[in-house]
Amino acid sequence: MQLIKHEHACVVAKKDGTSIVIDPGTFSSSAGEIIAGADVILVTHEHADHVNEAAINAALADRADLIVYAPERLRGLFAAHPGQFTAVAAGDELELGTFSVTVHGSEHAVIHPSIPTCANVGFLLDGAVYHPGDAYYVPPASVTTLLLPTSGPWMKFGEAIDYVRAVQPQLTVQIHEVLLSEIGQMAAGSLLGEKGPAAVPLTTITVGQSLTI
Repeated sequence: MQLIKHEHACVVAKKDGTSIVIDPGTFSSSAGEIIAGADVILVTHEHADHVNEAAINAALADRADLIVYAPERLRGLFAAHPGQFTAVAAGDELELGTFSVTVHGSEHAVIHPSIPTCANVGFLLDGAVYHPGDAYYVPPASVTTLLLPTSGPWMKFGEAIDYVRAVQPQLTVQIHEVLLSEIGQMAAGSLLGEKGPAAVPLTTITVGQSLTI
């Protein structure tokens, strides 16, 4: 499997002719181009940094075979293309081209008690690579590569360390990092890498670059 990193939480997974884009949000300046090369779109939750409504709807209008899989709460965003939206929830199992995908978790991490949470699911690809969206939900599965959020109003490094320890992946790949400065990136690498308390290698992929799993 080839993982291509895009801005923030957006990742493309490719394998044997199938391309899946996860969370093409408004922080990805080339969201339209990213989506154009995908066979399937997976969206973890409704926040704009994870779902570019305009770009996705434009792609759905252009390609009748393109399907979005996301929590039910997002159905209204794509009401103009009802046949191209499939709601997913924890426990669902999907066969998407050459990928097997399972769905985990149900709720976005708490930002503050005064701010309502929303539905959030994580996607586990081929029983190996897990994208949690905006939550530190531990899937009941063996995860070899964890896509690890390292910035955001809902998280802190201590919780990220505990999450890595709970999931026990062989490798973590940094995502959701756009709010970090260069110094913040260094701190993330120190605390969340193999020499820190998490004790698991942390890989940072430059936007547009890829990693073969």
